[in-house]
Amino acid sequence: MSARLGRRGLARLHDRLRERDIAVIESVAKHRFLTGKQLGRLHFNDHSTPATGARVCRDVLARLTKQRLLTRLQRRVGGIRAGSASYVYALGPVGRRLIDEGSARHVSEPSRTFLEHTLALADAHLAMIEAASEGGFELIEVEIEPAAWRRYPNAAGARETLRPDLYVVSAHDEFEYCWFLEIDRGTEHKPTLLRKCRQFATYWRTGIEQQRSGTFPLIVWVAPDEAREQEIEAAIRSARSLKQDLFRVTTSDRLVELIAGGVG
Repeated sequence: MSARLGRRGLARLHDRLRERDIAVIESVAKHRFLTGKQLGRLHFNDHSTPATGARVCRDVLARLTKQRLLTRLQRRVGGIRAGSASYVYALGPVGRRLIDEGSARHVSEPSRTFLEHTLALADAHLAMIEAASEGGFELIEVEIEPAAWRRYPNAAGARETLRPDLYVVSAHDEFEYCWFLEIDRGTEHKPTLLRKCRQFATYWRTGIEQQRSGTFPLIVWVAPDEAREQEIEAAIRSARSLKQDLFRVTTSDRLVELIAGGVG
């Protein structure tokens, strides 16, 4: 005979959770997958020493997993030697019900490519959060796929979906800057990359985003290294029909510098 936590039990569990517990669960829900290390950077960086923060993080994640608020994937990141920080977390069945994410179905193991891309998005988000906390610029808003996606009519009137990885609003001095970020893992071939660029250009021509936010975001391709950065830049330059000033290309280690400086 199967049993599950009822509504009253779920409400009592919610009342017993600490504010940080809920923040951890919400972060995992927003990103879909996060490693123990990423969760430590997000929510456990305010302790007296990094070792203390890591220990508290391990204890909290173990408790939330035992309560089925979170679940660990079978696949680790960085190998077993990376310890508990290498575990990858998703919402557990109770966590899904707690934040009203629909059914409490079991989370299937994602492909390696999908998981690595999802965690790379989280790394970009984390880098911006940490840099903004040090001053120099303000992080106003971050939408992560699918929240960052945009629906629009194409030239034939059919509905299409633009799927940027991240939508970001930053502020520097008295100005705000909007960005669509594409986190590249070096796996997309030139035709696929240019097809996505043309879709951005089509969306720009609709004027929908300009009406929504008063401007059109700069589209930033974030490459894993300089060789790939040059490859993407060359591909965009080769497509002369593209509106070139809509696009920038940078590397993951220079992303924060671009966001902090506004339009580069």
